[in-house]
Amino acid sequence: MYDYVAGKQDWVSAGLPTEGQLPSRPRAGDVARKDVPTCRVNEALDEVAERVRAAGWDASVVVNEERVVFGLLRAAELAAGRGRSVEEAMRPGPSTFRPNVPIEEMAGFMGEHQLHSAPVTTSDGRLVGLLLREEAERAAHELHHAATEGDER
Repeated sequence: MYDYVAGKQDWVSAGLPTEGQLPSRPRAGDVARKDVPTCRVNEALDEVAERVRAAGWDASVVVNEERVVFGLLRAAELAAGRGRSVEEAMRPGPSTFRPNVPIEEMAGFMGEHQLHSAPVTTSDGRLVGLLLREEAERAAHELHHAATEGDER
């Protein structure tokens, strides 16, 4: 048994399990990729870029030892290595989203703002994963399609 004192909203925004109708609807934390490469601010950008490419990614999230998000490296920053550090090249303090945001909302926001990816974090800034727009849009489409099929029955 765990006595969670921070409150219901913090529980939900941390991506922890809930009950009711909404848990069956995908949220940002459900779709976010947990296998996103991470790195530290003091690493050499060239080494990080090589590791990220080898893993099949074009982005890396900059975190500290507690996985708190400090920055983001996208393809453009990863390509700008040549002796630079991660700290010099990263996009500091990226906008992050909570795991409980409905996937339809995330897909719409990411499309409207032309975001290829978005970090998903807990309320205390710890990385949950990286949400890719194509995966958010796919999940939202599948949810809409399932709802439409249910209406036709």
